[in-house]
Amino acid sequence: MRGDRDARPGQRNAQGGGGTGKKKSKRPKAPLWAKLLTTFGVIMALVGVGGLVSVKYFLGQLTSNIQTTSSVLSAAGGLGNTNAKAGQLPKGAMNMLLLGLDTRTGWGDGESRSDTILILHITASHDKAYMISIPRDTVAKIPADEELGVREQTTKINAAYLFGSQNGHGWQGGAKMATKAIHELTGIEFDGVMVIDFNGFKGILEAMGGVHLCVDKEMWSSHYLVKNGKIEYAHGADPKSKPRDALVFKKGCRNMAPWEALEFSRLRHSSNGDYDRQRHQQQLLRAMAKKASSAGIMGNPSKVAKILAAAGKSLKMDTNGVPVDNFIFGLKGLAAGDLIPIKTNGGTFNGGNGGEAISDDTRALFEATSADKLPEFLLRHPENVITDGGAAS
Repeated sequence: MRGDRDARPGQRNAQGGGGTGKKKSKRPKAPLWAKLLTTFGVIMALVGVGGLVSVKYFLGQLTSNIQTTSSVLSAAGGLGNTNAKAGQLPKGAMNMLLLGLDTRTGWGDGESRSDTILILHITASHDKAYMISIPRDTVAKIPADEELGVREQTTKINAAYLFGSQNGHGWQGGAKMATKAIHELTGIEFDGVMVIDFNGFKGILEAMGGVHLCVDKEMWSSHYLVKNGKIEYAHGADPKSKPRDALVFKKGCRNMAPWEALEFSRLRHSSNGDYDRQRHQQQLLRAMAKKASSAGIMGNPSKVAKILAAAGKSLKMDTNGVPVDNFIFGLKGLAAGDLIPIKTNGGTFNGGNGGEAISDDTRALFEATSADKLPEFLLRHPENVITDGGAAS
């Protein structure tokens, strides 16, 4: 916690939220990458409104902080797209793997799990993308990796990153192990891997001054308590049942402080559990994109620089040898595209073997993605497309 002043918006939330209903001025459509990751979103927006000189300047602000590697997709084991040449952006369809870390304060390398696992399938025209979330509790085979000292085992898939990052192998080892496990589960080859520290988004949110979010159903926080009218961090284990003083996020739309918005993206105590949290994270990214592409941000170079500096610190990448700036500009067609969120397991918990199992329908979804036939698959199975629950107002 950062003190009582930061806690006031959360206190209002605990007592009941509500929207102002004030009509906002029309804004340009947020670019696709903004909907997914504010880092690239700001750059893509600058391509349209800022001119080449400013784009190069701000791109430098971003890339100077991003940690990059070429050791994930170049590793043995069929991790990378075999049709793509190292150092060149593929001309056809692409698959990106995004791993979101739920890193807690004081944690170092070898302690984080990839609690958010997203596959981004980009069409061959590079102007449309589909986002597929893999439940973090999916029980899957974690293949062995002699170099990383990882033995083959069957456990929850979010542990793959943890195993790979231990023994001094850091995020590169974690990303490699997670990519191998997800490739084993889905059969999908990847053209790029991104590791995102969601706690690192706090700096971006602070540079923005918070975001506007809509709570679609009442949920409670396992990390914050309300005592004597003040919000406190709940130290200790994550409770299995709602504590008496838990901070409650009530239904309604309002502006959230940075810490509140991050906590909202972690809420999972509901009938749909992790699937609700996946939607909350999508909501947060969309809300950040909306604000990042607003006139108030784009017209303020100082704010843009602060946002990009914070974003770069929270992002690590393997672009298969493609320079980051070339990678971004190679996907500039996505700026006018759209992001289509896709359900797995019908959007509900699919229990099995001490965690979650992948349904037959989801396996068919993975096969269609691997074969670059996802749009055709979704025409036959439109129920897999998420059409509600989550856009920020």
